[in-house]
Amino acid sequence: MDTRQFKEIITKLFPEKLLQEFDDDYGFIYEANRSIQRIGYATNLSLEVIEDAHKSGVDLIVTHHDAWDFLYGLREACVDKLREYKISSFYIHAPLDFVEFGTSTSLMNVIGVNVERYSIYDGGDLPGIGLCNPPISFESLLQSMRTSLQEPVRGWKNHDQPVKRVGILTGAGHTTDHLKWALEQGCDTYITGEATLYGIQYASFVRMNLIAGSHTFTEIFGVRTLAERIKELNPMVELVEIREAHFELNHGKGV
Repeated sequence: MDTRQFKEIITKLFPEKLLQEFDDDYGFIYEANRSIQRIGYATNLSLEVIEDAHKSGVDLIVTHHDAWDFLYGLREACVDKLREYKISSFYIHAPLDFVEFGTSTSLMNVIGVNVERYSIYDGGDLPGIGLCNPPISFESLLQSMRTSLQEPVRGWKNHDQPVKRVGILTGAGHTTDHLKWALEQGCDTYITGEATLYGIQYASFVRMNLIAGSHTFTEIFGVRTLAERIKELNPMVELVEIREAHFELNHGKGV
């Protein structure tokens, strides 16, 4: 497979309207003149991800995130390293968040929550909604998150009722607007990839449980689903997950 054929696969997997609406939020960061036989996938593009991809013999790195411009100098450093190793790099951000099989849907599938609706963009990003049928305890849902993400996911239990209806917006879905919308949809629990003072405070005030994993690992399952769907359309391609560190949590290391 070459990059032209890869682009054709992307247009098959994502609705045309979605790609047009977010045409500035996906694409190739670097295209190497190299056949694509092995795809490595991760949430973020970083020098560490590129080094691991090189060691794994990867021809194309697929990520959810770009090396964003506000990470001053990182994109240029990544492109230099990609050029040195002759590895192509492709990211797809908003379209992966708002496609039917995307980041929030994939997380629901992994933790065993039934998908009622997937996350969409309608004047803003709206969480997905999942159902626990039968209802489960908050502790069981929190443990499912910790097991699936393999990290010490944080949880705030704000009521004693079983979990029935869950709002989910992976990554930076932590604003009080997001939580308020989920509450208005009847959600008793909310899951996201970041937590701030105000989100924690609001969840406590409205008595809605809050669960927060890391930005990186709440979104990796969406990238994995995308990689698997690419392979379904091109079975000759090999897939390799580029394992990132749980650096957002730090595990008590450092000063």
